[in-house]
Amino acid sequence: MHGGRHVAAVTNASFDLRPGECLVLVGESGCGKSVLASALLGLLPGNAETAGQAFLGGLDLLAADERTLARTVRGRRIGLVPQSPSAHLTPVRTVRAQLEETVRELTGTRRSGLRAAAEAAAERAAFPADHLDRHPHQLSGGLAQRAATALALVGDAPLLLADEPTTGLDRDLVDRTVDELRRHADADGRALLMITHDLAAAERIADRVAVMYAGRIVELADAAAFFGIPGPRHPYARGLLDALPERAFTPIPGMPPELGDLPVGCAFAARCADATAACETVPALTDGVACHHPRQREAADA
Repeated sequence: MHGGRHVAAVTNASFDLRPGECLVLVGESGCGKSVLASALLGLLPGNAETAGQAFLGGLDLLAADERTLARTVRGRRIGLVPQSPSAHLTPVRTVRAQLEETVRELTGTRRSGLRAAAEAAAERAAFPADHLDRHPHQLSGGLAQRAATALALVGDAPLLLADEPTTGLDRDLVDRTVDELRRHADADGRALLMITHDLAAAERIADRVAVMYAGRIVELADAAAFFGIPGPRHPYARGLLDALPERAFTPIPGMPPELGDLPVGCAFAARCADATAACETVPALTDGVACHHPRQREAADA
């Protein structure tokens, strides 16, 4: 940043994603979810720095050069449903042209079969066939989202990163879209990492849930336990669920800290009713939760 200042957008993120699994990453805006996904694809700004390792098979994505990422990773080994689909669609080409090009490059379909293959890809993402010959500026936000989803699914990549894939969609289309993403993960041992604010969509398809706050993963749990019994162990994760209308409908007090001005200790302490002097140090992620006062499993079970 200006003046040599650094901002830690993501810190000490550690998780694995197994074939056939769906991991959903949740948390308030600005906590680092999309930065994490961008790092895996080498799409961070030029002034960003990364450390650590991120293995896809035997390839360390963080150490791979741009040529490798462009020619062998993006679209082929990792498909991306971007957070801002309108910015990722080519503005001067129709949706059909972009789908046909993607189908040709990723599947090797012959020219005679491109039209039918593009229409099949559109149907898979619930993109209407009568809009295929429109340009991106002629699409609503929801249609642009479905077009981007169709493009991401074409290559049947081993890993799919879906960054807010349900933005602008009504409930029926949300369910249809996440079900299609789930089918992608279920087929041939592929995997899905979905970033979302839609906890209902997360509950519908997730195997595991990772909760981020202020650039750190603060809880990593099985979805059935997270959304059911015993529920989340971190107070922030419990607050996310309690804010839902179908639950307590109680918002978390306060606001998240700026990533450029994080407190010395636990970043959630200022908003947490359980905070004590122990929270003046950063808690490590231990047994799936980063908190000095996690809800105990025995108490939760009781």
